[in-house]
Amino acid sequence: MKFGARMKVLLIQPPIRDFYDTDIRLQPLGLCMLKAVVKRFLPEVEVIVRDYHQGYGRKTIAYPAELSYLKPYYLFPDRSPFSAFYNYYHFGASFQELARDVLNERPDLVGISSLFSPYYREAIACAREIRRVHDVPVLMGGSHVSASPLYALEDPSVDFIIRGEGERPLVEFLKAYLAGQRFEDVPNLGFKRHGEPVLNPVEKNFPLQELPIADFSDLNKSRYLFEKKPLCFITTSRGCPHRCTFCSVHMTFGESFQRRSPQAVLSEIRQRYQEGYRVLDFEDDNLTFNKEDFKQVLETVIMEFPPGELRLTAMNGISYLSIDTEILSLMKRAGFRGLNISLVTSNAPVLSRLRRPHTLEKYLEVVNQAHALGFDIVSYQILGLPYETLDDMVNTMALMATMPVLIGASIFYLTPGCPIALEFPRMTETDIFKSRSTAMAIETAHFCRDDLYTLFITARIINFLKGLRLKGDKTSLREALHEAAEQGDREKLGAEILIKLLNEKRLYAGTMKGFELLPRFKADLFMKVWTKARSVHTLHGRFIELLL
Repeated sequence: MKFGARMKVLLIQPPIRDFYDTDIRLQPLGLCMLKAVVKRFLPEVEVIVRDYHQGYGRKTIAYPAELSYLKPYYLFPDRSPFSAFYNYYHFGASFQELARDVLNERPDLVGISSLFSPYYREAIACAREIRRVHDVPVLMGGSHVSASPLYALEDPSVDFIIRGEGERPLVEFLKAYLAGQRFEDVPNLGFKRHGEPVLNPVEKNFPLQELPIADFSDLNKSRYLFEKKPLCFITTSRGCPHRCTFCSVHMTFGESFQRRSPQAVLSEIRQRYQEGYRVLDFEDDNLTFNKEDFKQVLETVIMEFPPGELRLTAMNGISYLSIDTEILSLMKRAGFRGLNISLVTSNAPVLSRLRRPHTLEKYLEVVNQAHALGFDIVSYQILGLPYETLDDMVNTMALMATMPVLIGASIFYLTPGCPIALEFPRMTETDIFKSRSTAMAIETAHFCRDDLYTLFITARIINFLKGLRLKGDKTSLREALHEAAEQGDREKLGAEILIKLLNEKRLYAGTMKGFELLPRFKADLFMKVWTKARSVHTLHGRFIELLL
């Protein structure tokens, strides 16, 4: 194509396959930022964003052979509040439907996002199906491609990749593509020369502060709702000032940590409001890193928007290092109702080995302050960290049982490019496929898969108790379960199963056929958490004494 010629680029968010999906967290922010930056620098290029993940429902598909070892754990379609998983699903459009849409659009270039390593196969499947019906160049980028570039580039259906941040590389690539110039001069680009992969050096992106805000104009607002209100993502920073060894964010954003000015963030908030969005989700977890900047944003939102007009969330979590009562009070007034924070583990030496600067003391301080202000708090624990023992995990979960938080239990998995992966054998394609919490893939001399499964279910049992609305400030477990049985069918079933567990030391699933034994659940490990915690602090400020 000649420089200046009209060109159509189609950017795709692929479907995924897994046991579950978090449908509210799917807006393709990165693709929409690419659309905006191309519109600024190359207005002659038409960019269309298509989300083939959200809005297409799900379809039950066969278990992958690599995950067949999970069948003894995910045995039944469990209706109880303690259920794990059962079916394996395809979430989103079929690859054939997606390819038909591409053929109808007839773009000159297709870009496919490959953000999360375990869903890399789905991104490749999109490329293969597209190339089967339409002879169009395929470009792939995203966090997974940054961490494992050759896995993508060596596939025959992928012509180009971009590593790292994508805005400047995409603009430079399109300029070279349109003008018929050398690809060797395009930063971050990967391509094939005589069939062999070539990876150009990674260079700096456009400064974050100079990037245009994401262009969501191709997205249907009705697909992205939170409590029936339109939601959009906002980011205030890129990169991370910390170096946690289980995180691979630096493979995408490099070593720098960039922040947008409060004025830029506020300008975007105003624009999103004018566009009809009423829920704004901040995606970067260092939202509070600079307290003064964040205070300015919050104070301006409080001043400009009536109470209740905006709902603010940070579903990706917030680093609590810089949070204090003043910040929390402003957050509450500005429209935050929930607080998602990650304890990870209560073991200080393990946190040190993970290079995580957060401390248990600061965590306890923030939780107590947030609870006093009326926040709904979700606290994340990573089960199965390689440096932990079972007792470490039990102690962390028991502690959170006694705190006014819901336990977000996530099972550890390796991601390509994270520092801790260097302590393991080189990841194979199958290892990458199993880089998901549901796979329970990592076992050590200190714990096995049964342990991880048991603690995951134990967290759900504790959360069931935490969600009960009870009379009085303090109650016995027997009284709490009696009240639960009168609150609804789900609560009644949960109470029945929990009573059976405590009496028989065995866990059952609640199925349409009745109770079915879950043999991989270790009742003795569950009881360790139970006796260590001694009580559960509910989300409504009540205490349940666990010891009968």
